[in-house]
Parts: sequence; C-alpha cells; structure tokens
Amino acid sequence: MWYQIIGILETPLILFCLFIAPIWVYMHYKHKGKPVTAETEGDKKKIEELLAMADKMENRIDTLESILDKQDPNWRHEV
Repeated sequence: MWYQIIGILETPLILFCLFIAPIWVYMHYKHKGKPVTAETEGDKKKIEELLAMADKMENRIDTLESILDKQDPNWRHEV
C-alpha cells in the first residue's frame, strides 16, 4: 500500500529536487542580499515632505509647551 504511494510520488519528487528546488533556493538568496532603499524619486520626495511636517509639528509642540509653562508651571505634573 505505502510502496504504491511512494512509487507515485517518486518521479515528481525527484524532478522537484533536481530542477525546482535549486532555482527556488538561488532566487531566494539572490533577492535576500539586496539592501532595502527608496527606489523612486516619488518615495524620496514623500520622505522629505514627512520630515518637514515632523519638524513643523515639533516646533508647534515646543511653542505650546512654552505657553503652558508660562500659564501654569505645574501642568506637566498634574496628569
């Protein structure tokens, strides 16, 4: 019974091991070694826009904290 199942799977398994598996392993490690980078100018532009927005937000937070410090010096400890 089992030898019939093994006999049926023997040929496809041999073909897989000889042809498909080496190509699969090669392609896997070929792409794994590449560094991840922003590939398009659009990506770089979007990153620069997000960095500019983060800088603006940081400035706004600093301004808000300075206003709150003047109005209520203990506001940080009241939470």
